[in-house]
Amino acid sequence: MHLKIYKSTIPLVLLAGITTFSCNSNKIEETDLTTGIKLVTQSEGPELGYSPESGITILKESGFAFKDLNKNGALDPYEDWRLPVDERAKDLASKLTKEQIAGLMLYSSHQSIPANPAGFGAGTYGGKPFPESGMAASSISDQQKKFLEQDNLRHVLLTRVESPKISAEWNNNVQAFVEGLGMGIPTNNSTDPRHGPVASTEYNAGAGGQISMWPESLGLAATFDPALVQAFGEVASQEYRALGIATALSPQIDLGTEPRWNRIKGTFGEDSPLAADMARAYVDGFQTSIGEALIANGWGYHSVNAMVKHWPGGGPEEGGRDGHFAYGKFAVYPGNNFKEHLIPFTEGAFKLSGPTGKAAAVMPYYTISFDQDTFNGENVGNTFNKYLITDLLRGEYGYEGVVCTDWGVTGNEGERPEIFAGKSWGVETLSIAERHYKVLMAGADQFGGNNDIVPVLEAYEMGVKELGEEAMRARFEKSAIRLLRNIFQVGLFENPYLDTEASHTTVGKPEFMDAGYQAQLKSVVLLKNEAGVLPIKEKKKAYIPQKYIPSTINWWGIKSEAKWVDAVNLTIAANYFELVTDPAQADLALVFVDSPESGTGYDPADREAGGTGYVPISLQYGPYKAVSARDSSIASGDPVVAPEVLNRSYKNKTVTTANAADLKSILDTKTKMGDKPVIVIAKAANPMVMAEFESKVQGIFLHFGVQDQVIFDLISGKSEPSALLPVQMPASMETVETQLEDVAHDMIPYVDAAGNSYDFAFGLNWSGVIADERLTKYKRVK
Repeated sequence: MHLKIYKSTIPLVLLAGITTFSCNSNKIEETDLTTGIKLVTQSEGPELGYSPESGITILKESGFAFKDLNKNGALDPYEDWRLPVDERAKDLASKLTKEQIAGLMLYSSHQSIPANPAGFGAGTYGGKPFPESGMAASSISDQQKKFLEQDNLRHVLLTRVESPKISAEWNNNVQAFVEGLGMGIPTNNSTDPRHGPVASTEYNAGAGGQISMWPESLGLAATFDPALVQAFGEVASQEYRALGIATALSPQIDLGTEPRWNRIKGTFGEDSPLAADMARAYVDGFQTSIGEALIANGWGYHSVNAMVKHWPGGGPEEGGRDGHFAYGKFAVYPGNNFKEHLIPFTEGAFKLSGPTGKAAAVMPYYTISFDQDTFNGENVGNTFNKYLITDLLRGEYGYEGVVCTDWGVTGNEGERPEIFAGKSWGVETLSIAERHYKVLMAGADQFGGNNDIVPVLEAYEMGVKELGEEAMRARFEKSAIRLLRNIFQVGLFENPYLDTEASHTTVGKPEFMDAGYQAQLKSVVLLKNEAGVLPIKEKKKAYIPQKYIPSTINWWGIKSEAKWVDAVNLTIAANYFELVTDPAQADLALVFVDSPESGTGYDPADREAGGTGYVPISLQYGPYKAVSARDSSIASGDPVVAPEVLNRSYKNKTVTTANAADLKSILDTKTKMGDKPVIVIAKAANPMVMAEFESKVQGIFLHFGVQDQVIFDLISGKSEPSALLPVQMPASMETVETQLEDVAHDMIPYVDAAGNSYDFAFGLNWSGVIADERLTKYKRVK
């Protein structure tokens, strides 16, 4: 048998004496990786990390070293790193109890390190909130110990971590804890995207940071550069692995065909060929290991399993309302364009250029893909739909990876449509256990956001009653093999431990920070440059008005207070301009705004006043009356929380934006500046109607989230803009209202005073309208 030499590229700190011996030609050494963790290196095999306190010992077989994970004194196939991943996964799955498999099917709720003392994600340490516990930030919380030991959970979703070093220490503590339990299965820790830029942070070439900062997904799409996206994945995967993270709950590859949807910023835009190329590049970057980091088949110590979302596309939300809430449970297809929403998956994430082949996991969205089940005719949430998961995803497209529900789909919904709670759309009247069973019978493997083993075991018993013990055991093992495969292929069974000092130096190291900053520069779209007013290379006097932050209510019902703040980091701005507070003294004005924020499409006050609760979502700053909205919604139905609402139409209702002060700031500033140039810098969460202010200003930059310094490097000419619009900018709310939720490129784009159409793939550089090979590849001819 051919044996590959496995090596980690993260440097190791050897803190104790070295024990060395040779078997045949394989030289084996055992050292201390870090406190309480041993590291076994071998010249012809992988590094093995283990905690002696867990009871694990090292077996010697045919001159090679292996971990005795189940402590039986013999080398089992699943412990033998020489065997193929699938063979190891099948062996281990066959050895697991139904309780252990049920634990594998769990995916934790959001975990902060350390746990919050109160509120969302709260936890305790020895029965006390963290600040009162006297314990280290990297300690395992009481709740984590419970779900790891009693519920057999092995998939943990991390949110905030105090620092890279603390994250690495927590990983080591958790891995040592679970290594001593049962079959020694390591945890597969995961994260939602965590590389977004902090606007006020200063970039200094050669300096490191907490983690590299890159454009949001829509900003990455604006580069029209899949190679850049793959480079992001290659960097981010190394940083994730150094944090102890082996699965990314990303990329979000829904098509952004509905411009009002509040998650469009997380997509790669509305164009299916572009989104497919970006999806492929992203997953290749995250999953592929090369060189000394390679284990086999493209997988290795730099690999991170990518969980692409959201099958079969969560973009076409009716009226733009989001599926996290009952008021947004329906995705609709008035343009009969369901198949195009599959393209980023079927032609992108499932057809990789690299050797890993396909994305390792898929997450369906909360939504009911209305009237798209052509086999059973069910209108239930995507994860509950056997046609969408078994017949379409697994059958027609041959996908055999993990399918994990979105978070909380099996839970009970709130008392009202606007309450953030469970999201059991279409199966609201089933019990929690019945929902788990329906998910399994639909073909999914895992329950996002569920720490509790009980309903999974209840679902198992339902299957035994319906199908028999043998068939239900086989169904459980099928999911177990898929779930275990993703743990084996990234090397966690051999060494799940981290050198905490190496983690500290890897995450946010200077070359990663620089790569992210350069990508941000390429993500900002220049829409207007009247008479070549930009760039401004001299250090002129600039007026930057303050920004009004409106009062908002977040998903958990917590209200923020309205306030006025500095629009940008003025210390950074002062490096580029002489800042003045009197517009009369200024040579130019820079007005920083956010795209219009009108709400979620549901207003409890409307329902309390006798209405349905459904209202428009507006992409303009001024008041908007929905005179062109549908008379009747395409879909409706809330059997538990609002059974009387049979029509979700909001026709002739009016909505105002929370941040109308941004438009007032633009117009007031122009009045004060007279003939002097005003440059608007808009941070866009959605497409926006430019007609309200475009003709009044001399320059417009549009971005989707970047560091302040990026904007000033562009304004000053230190860098040249090169980004293109990944979505259309609408001419009016009329065209927004009459476009079809599932169809791309179907709005009338805004045409500015210079005659430029703010259509998909439009952008300027200093020379004028960009016309390069990216447009040849992606621009649609109308």
